[in-house]
Amino acid sequence: MSNYLFNNSNIITWLQYFSDHTQVDLEHVKILDITRKNKNLIPTVEAHRCVLVFTEAGHPDIFYKMYDVGLGECDVIYNEGSNPEGEIKTDKVKNMIDRGINASAGMLILNPNARSIVKFGMNNDSFSTGSVKYVGSEIRSIILNKMKIHEGKNICVISGESIVIESALVNGEGDIIAVEYKENDRHTLEDNLSRFGIQNVTIIDHVGEDTMAGLPIPDVTMLVASASMEKEIAYMLSINPNMEFVIYTLDFLVAGSMQKILDEFGIRDADIIQVSVSNVTSKHTYNTQPAPWIITCKAGQ
Repeated sequence: MSNYLFNNSNIITWLQYFSDHTQVDLEHVKILDITRKNKNLIPTVEAHRCVLVFTEAGHPDIFYKMYDVGLGECDVIYNEGSNPEGEIKTDKVKNMIDRGINASAGMLILNPNARSIVKFGMNNDSFSTGSVKYVGSEIRSIILNKMKIHEGKNICVISGESIVIESALVNGEGDIIAVEYKENDRHTLEDNLSRFGIQNVTIIDHVGEDTMAGLPIPDVTMLVASASMEKEIAYMLSINPNMEFVIYTLDFLVAGSMQKILDEFGIRDADIIQVSVSNVTSKHTYNTQPAPWIITCKAGQ
């Protein structure tokens, strides 16, 4: 703990300072130390009414980025300097976009419009346009549900850009490894990470010891079936014999052969479903999305 800029004692002192000098109810405050690696400020503020943020000096565009994603009306409660003492100041994010952080300190960010529930299945219009053809939001919500995401769960997503974004948004305490084989797709994913202010995603260009050494070991791997699928499964099992898998494919023959493929890895009782989504257009016709097969299984059982 002593290696961190803000330890337990510092955090308690800042909490006491804000308790003594504000009328904010700190009972449900979310504590976020962005001096530590891979912490997502913007998604955290979007999801919590009160966030106590600890930051080091720097971050010249921290308030501008918050303003740019629609958090301009949030209140920032802060002081000048690095210690929890002195006069309390309050201002809107929109009035602070030209200033950065000039000292390591804590600040409260209040967002009265924070979302109170986790909702899978973002509209595809929310993502950056680019080389990626995103899966439909309804099908994505089912995939994310099958991944059983919770805070702190480490995830690997292979060729599933929108899955990466939503996984990171709801799981700020976990690490996400995104495998993107195509350079253009990596650029599109980078645009999305910047768009949503996400910090807990590492992008690599293939699965292997040379790219994943030193990265957190995933608890679950979501992958799109491809020619390299069996190689990917084999490597993931080598680093986590109890790996959970969620596999997406549009190919009936692949879906039909999945249990046999998984048997070779000692994985039994895979759950294989097909998902079909249709909607009625303004012209009273049906628009049917591609109907993928989703395979869910867990090794080591």
